[in-house]
Amino acid sequence: MTTRRSFIKSASIASAAIIVKPSFFNFNHSYIGLQLYTVRDAMQKDPAGTLAKVAQIGYNSVEGATYTGTENFYGMDAKSFADLLKKNNLIMPSSHYRLGEDKDNGKDMMGTILHDWNKAVDDAKAVGVKYMVCAWLSPAERGNIDHYKKLADYLNTGGQVCKKAGIQLCYHNHDFEFIKDNDQLPYDVLLNSTNKELVKFEVDLYWITKAGHDPIELFNAHPGRFPLWHVKDMDNTAQHSFTEVGNGTIDFKKIFKYADKAGLKYFFVEQDVTPGDPFDSITKSIAYIKQNLV
Repeated sequence: MTTRRSFIKSASIASAAIIVKPSFFNFNHSYIGLQLYTVRDAMQKDPAGTLAKVAQIGYNSVEGATYTGTENFYGMDAKSFADLLKKNNLIMPSSHYRLGEDKDNGKDMMGTILHDWNKAVDDAKAVGVKYMVCAWLSPAERGNIDHYKKLADYLNTGGQVCKKAGIQLCYHNHDFEFIKDNDQLPYDVLLNSTNKELVKFEVDLYWITKAGHDPIELFNAHPGRFPLWHVKDMDNTAQHSFTEVGNGTIDFKKIFKYADKAGLKYFFVEQDVTPGDPFDSITKSIAYIKQNLV
């Protein structure tokens, strides 16, 4: 029998839980993801063994890094790769892609936003991808502010194809999008010139911090447009190098309080360069995340 006193006690405990983690209700924090670029050499040599090891460490979602050009996932067709993910109890809600203005040995880069995008979208859907991300622009693809406006058009068009398949297109930043041209930031151009329903953003917390910008200010200015995050730390050296999550200077605890404002759905650990075995680094990162962030 529930008495008034026990009801009040239960309500107080529930209220306390809300106060402790107010931002963890709108995204599924049971998923801790890894961007597979972190273990790219291992994935190239032995994708099956690598995914098994990633799952054993405790990650239960991954973000793809290699599709461009081959129109395969790590040498596998969509079904084979989907089966491998399922075997390891992994999901891949997001995957990276290229724009495709560059040429590969003089030929168009296939499976990119500009070339055979429909095939890339079909394959992504078959694997269970929910977010297709424009991952990186080569120096030739960056250009000036006018070129970024053209890029915004490309993204809007690519985003329409994604939407028809029930997939969301996103754009992933580095630091070069925060270098002003004609007194404008390319990143602002992309935010303001793309359709906010067709194009959202994967914010890389390392690169935006290295560029001298505050991700929280972005979340407040453009709420809901950042469903994906790269959780990547910066060391306390003059080089501001990559380091394991929790081992650097980025205040993830503060940033995660704004998860709802950002519209966060999934996040992925990424460490472009590790001091030793990348599996040691991703083990350290997930331990910190489990203890402090989710």
